[in-house]
Amino acid sequence: MLAEHKLKLLQDLVRSSTKEELVWMNGFLAGVLMNCHDQSSLASTTASAAAPATAAAPVAAPAESKPSVSKITIAYGTETGNSKKLATDLAAKAKKSGIQAKVVSLDQYRLNDLAKEEYFFTIISTQGEGEPPATAKKFYDHIHQNGFKLNQLKFGVLALGDTSYPLFCKAGEDVDQQLQKLGGQRIAPLIKCDTDYQGDAEGWFSQVLHSLTTTTSSNGTASVGTVVAKKPTGKKVYTGNIITNVNLNDRGSNKATHHIEIVADELEYQPGDSIGIVPENAPAAVDAIIGLTGIDPKKTLPFRNETHTVLELLKKKLNIAYLPERVVKQYAAIVKQDIPETKISLLDLLKIYPVNNAAQFEDVIAILEPITPRLYSISSSPEAHSGEVHVTVARDNFKVNGEVKHGLCSNFLADLPVDSALEFYVHKNNQFRLPAPNKDVIMIGPGTGIAPFRSFIAERDATGATGRNWLFFGDQHFTTDFLYQTEIQNWIQTGVLTKVNVAFSRDQKSKIYVQHKMLENARAFYEWLQNGAYVYICGAKEPMSVDVENTLLQIIERFGSKTSAQAVEYLNKLKEEGRFLKDVY
Repeated sequence: MLAEHKLKLLQDLVRSSTKEELVWMNGFLAGVLMNCHDQSSLASTTASAAAPATAAAPVAAPAESKPSVSKITIAYGTETGNSKKLATDLAAKAKKSGIQAKVVSLDQYRLNDLAKEEYFFTIISTQGEGEPPATAKKFYDHIHQNGFKLNQLKFGVLALGDTSYPLFCKAGEDVDQQLQKLGGQRIAPLIKCDTDYQGDAEGWFSQVLHSLTTTTSSNGTASVGTVVAKKPTGKKVYTGNIITNVNLNDRGSNKATHHIEIVADELEYQPGDSIGIVPENAPAAVDAIIGLTGIDPKKTLPFRNETHTVLELLKKKLNIAYLPERVVKQYAAIVKQDIPETKISLLDLLKIYPVNNAAQFEDVIAILEPITPRLYSISSSPEAHSGEVHVTVARDNFKVNGEVKHGLCSNFLADLPVDSALEFYVHKNNQFRLPAPNKDVIMIGPGTGIAPFRSFIAERDATGATGRNWLFFGDQHFTTDFLYQTEIQNWIQTGVLTKVNVAFSRDQKSKIYVQHKMLENARAFYEWLQNGAYVYICGAKEPMSVDVENTLLQIIERFGSKTSAQAVEYLNKLKEEGRFLKDVY
């Protein structure tokens, strides 16, 4: 029996918890029980302590023997590597429980094997507008477009996402529901994880292992049969003030890259993190929409359990810039028009297919989705820039049908004057961290990809890290586009930067990029790798990061005297060791 004060604490916790939280605790305790040397003693203690709280879900004591489930498949779909890491962690825990686990990326998974699986667990993230990651697209389409049955399948899904986005964990929800529709039996609940996913993921692991034991001991009937999700706790939102907003590009440049410094109280972040910002819509577009529809801008309407004026909704809350196809389809139904499914701004949509009156526009407002936050890599160091967070923002301008358009958030930030207030949150990126202070790092970041490496270098300088630092940077022109040139030159002079190689693509007839500079320094590059250096890439996913990775394979193959297959194996080992890290977009 628990001591009286412990029992009271437990009873208070149970009474104040939701059903979903109780289910989570149930699985967590089951996992603890399985890893305990004296399982039967701890199980009886836990059961007797929880008995007075009738609302609690029962905690079933696992069987004394190893589960008869001998093999499971853990398939992951990932963009940043989080799902892969969690899949590997689960496999290790399963092995300790006597269960062999096959870990496979969904882009490598043989789709025909799904109908043969008995125990199948998926860890999958959600990208963009509720879509699966690129590596999971084939699998996602396969289960949605084929009319097969999975009557022998027992499954569970762990969904990763970001609560700042309207379609939080949508890809994971879709996979979970579709596997059940195809006849699969859910033996672990769907858990939806925010960016601080570690605790929820560990609870889900425990539930999976508990369910495997329960499934075995009860002839295939699992104790958990409904989809649940732990309620997200939300993020800490900071309110900061702009203290600097300068264009880093010189006159004559084709670009405008703004260095923005924000001061805020009680800031907590690490090099490698990003900040999330929800931009405001352009006032001119908002005024034009109000004028076209005749709606009263001061009228209040409900939004997410709150009320706001129409002006507040259109300016700060709702996406009016580029409506996704699903919203355009709903708009067509409201105005009773045949509208092609395409991405289009609300203003353009209203001009081509106008609403009948202000009342009909209120129906349109009801289908609009929230503005999604934009993430920007932090370019400051908490040690070197205490109380401040810096970002490096390229103003995005482009043409559509000959008309100049602007990126919503980059344009919003670039125009913010000094002393403006700005709300933001910190988006942690545990897959893009500095190594130990004595380790060497190679940083490859053309354009705004320099942002996190400014943070890395400043942090290593401020903390006195002894490892060597090598930077590859590139842009269009040396005279107008060398971002942070003065700081980089100072770091060279003081020895913080051991080596710097720059590539300015438009300064000569043939274009030169960072990968060409890598090849020029290939022997030294490979020597750094052999000495344990960590390699980081930040910037455009395509073609930059693809070209850089292919160049790295060439360097390994040539100077490591390896075949192409051996070079791939070498690079994969770097990835597994956490020595090859990417933050690309």
